[in-house]
Amino acid sequence: MERTSIRLGGVELNSTVMNASGPHSAEKGEILELGARHSGAVVFKSCNIAGLEAPDNLKNRGVEHFATIARELSGRGKATIGSVVGNSDDEIVRVATTLDRAGVKILELNLADDYVQNAVAPFSSIERLSAIIRRVRGEVGAVIAVKVPPKLQIEPRAVVESFKSNRVGIAVCANDLPKDLQIDLKSGTVTGAARTLSQVHSFYQAGEGAVDVVAVGGINGGRDAYIAHLTGAKAVQVGSALIKEGAGALGRIDNELDALLAENGKSSVNQIIGQIRFG
Repeated sequence: MERTSIRLGGVELNSTVMNASGPHSAEKGEILELGARHSGAVVFKSCNIAGLEAPDNLKNRGVEHFATIARELSGRGKATIGSVVGNSDDEIVRVATTLDRAGVKILELNLADDYVQNAVAPFSSIERLSAIIRRVRGEVGAVIAVKVPPKLQIEPRAVVESFKSNRVGIAVCANDLPKDLQIDLKSGTVTGAARTLSQVHSFYQAGEGAVDVVAVGGINGGRDAYIAHLTGAKAVQVGSALIKEGAGALGRIDNELDALLAENGKSSVNQIIGQIRFG
């Protein structure tokens, strides 16, 4: 849909809505279904070199499995996003390089998962984070996204500065909005004093447009997506709704978002990104 198309990290996408890494994104059949049922990007399940049987959230067939699918979808003109994990810097670089050469448009370094954090401690310091990203950046040409832990011990602004200096185009952040949030969609106004509403919002403020933000969590309908965009998200990832409904959830949410944009007189989702107000 024209209203919901964007440029994410400089990559043209037909929709701001995409699947989150994990649900319906491990096996070839379900990945191809995601690609066929919705015009947006397809995000692969996080993978390492040889594959994993545990933990369940990272169970995967290994990077070559996803590289084969990436080459097939790339040949059809479908935008794909590879998600990378590893238990060493070397493994992270090798997985990223393999997916990059297979034609993924964006590489999501899943540095938020406990499996990676326990092994390589990417967020133990800014220096450690920068060292890992720098190694990947030196080997790949794709746009780099970094998934940030929901509970971050480092100031968002410091993380964003590391991203900027190491040419990371996208931060994948928690859409952890307060459950009692009162908002008027027409004006984009939240009840109460100005404040930071979520990790998405904090990274949008810190980035000042230099780093795009993707919201993950709590996107169950078009209204959720609309609010995430108002707080600064350039795109949204859908998880729970995809598990409940299957691949059709993405198109439903995209349609609902498109309808809300039209209802509120917006010709493009870009008109609402970061436009939250307080009062």
